Amino acid sequence: MSNAPPPRARWVTDRILDRKELEERLAIGRRQGSLALANGCFDLLHAGHVRYLKAAKAEADLLLVAINSDASVRALKGEGRPLQTEEDRLEIIASLECVDFVTLFDEISLEAVIEIVEPDVHCKGTDYTPETVPERKTVLQHGGRIAIVGDPKDHDTSRIIKKISR
Repeated sequence: MSNAPPPRARWVTDRILDRKELEERLAIGRRQGSLALANGCFDLLHAGHVRYLKAAKAEADLLLVAINSDASVRALKGEGRPLQTEEDRLEIIASLECVDFVTLFDEISLEAVIEIVEPDVHCKGTDYTPETVPERKTVLQHGGRIAIVGDPKDHDTSRIIKKISR
């Protein structure tokens, strides 16, 4: 019996794009309509994540989700995080019906991804306001808009981890 992970379904793999593929696939996809960009660590998928992504999808025809790499999650959240590998987090988010594409980013800021994809709308969770979105200036420079989406931030992975470890 092999210890190798099972292969990903082709339809999931086709949704996971590196930076080069982003430019190529989105050039084709953009002909289908508008693009929303959402981002996050998505370490433990919870209801808040699902509500955020569904609401982001409602903002445009296509939804691209940029996921923090393992290194950027560690830089943001500290040692011991992420709990799941970037490969697993990419596959989990790519399997959601509301998500069209996912990509990984290694930076702390999403600026480089925004420069490449120039989203029509950049979606952030309700812990932000349109004025406090870190990437606001770059989004607006490219003609995009900011949308605050999802439910109140009553869910978070850190809280779930604390509850489990009690």
